[in-house]
Amino acid sequence: MELYDVSAYDYELPQELIAQTPVKPRDHSKLMVLNRRERCLEHACFYEIIKYLKRGDVLVFNDTKVIPARFLGQKPSGAKVEVLLVKPKDSAWEHWEAMVRPGKRLKSGDEVVIDDEASILVLDRVSGGMRLVRIKGKDTPYNIIEKKGKVPLPPYIRGNGRASKHYQTVYARVDGSVAAPTAGFHFTEELLDKLRSCGIELAYVTLHVGPGTFRPVKVDDVRKHEMHCEDYNISSDTAERINKAKKEGRRIIAVGTTVVRCLESSSDEEGFVLFGKGSTDLFIFPGYKFKVVDGMVTNFHLPKSTLLMLVSAFAGYDFVMEAYKVAIERRYRFYSFGDAMLII
Repeated sequence: MELYDVSAYDYELPQELIAQTPVKPRDHSKLMVLNRRERCLEHACFYEIIKYLKRGDVLVFNDTKVIPARFLGQKPSGAKVEVLLVKPKDSAWEHWEAMVRPGKRLKSGDEVVIDDEASILVLDRVSGGMRLVRIKGKDTPYNIIEKKGKVPLPPYIRGNGRASKHYQTVYARVDGSVAAPTAGFHFTEELLDKLRSCGIELAYVTLHVGPGTFRPVKVDDVRKHEMHCEDYNISSDTAERINKAKKEGRRIIAVGTTVVRCLESSSDEEGFVLFGKGSTDLFIFPGYKFKVVDGMVTNFHLPKSTLLMLVSAFAGYDFVMEAYKVAIERRYRFYSFGDAMLII
């Protein structure tokens, strides 16, 4: 099948395999291990990941933190409106690029009332069907978001109120994402400590995840798909540690597709990472040549998603699709709160 055809990344998933909550403790989820060189699969529990790692490996995490960016309000007419804040346009978090629904009903100058203390003013249309909006109220924009917003969970997770408290990694620390880097959900504080004690280096980057990362591709030819831009930051310490490991022949293992995109976007042609802030709209699909990443921790992704295409580029399309078939047969749990895959 032509690997630029979006239908190549479709598959049938029984609804009961869509995880609604994480397992407890989180590192007791299933782990499927894909060995690219041997073209073989192994099955384990996630806390056993240590036996597949080596002393000196650098495990790179995305420490972004999901913010309560979803607002339910209404126009003065009483019509209900949903606003999803996507990207701040100033340091005070007053102005944002946002998705609004229903978009056709909102024009410049319209105000979405959240409650007696806060509202969102639509200022203008911007690219990609987004709106430029302003947070208004009796408190600071940051406090309004923290107090009155809701965590924007994926639509396949039901019972949003109960699940929202689980939708964060244990190492999240930099506010800014509207979706979680879900590969990190499997790590507990105890497991992170054990990794350090085994000589595995832990490094952190920040990439604020936008809603476009998880959307299915709507075009027939994947090469025509456009990714939304996402902001990232790599500290000089993280870049130095990754580059030192590369020079010494040690493995760089990305925890999640967001880390893969961050590292690959920030590297030079020789695979050395540059520190600093940037933004990326890098879309990785089969044919892409990886420069930095040697291994990957990821989840089981939606059909026709850019995430499934990225994993297929890294491990090989046929190998990945066979692994997904096995995962369904063995009743793995899928998507954000589901089980994990390690590709080495």
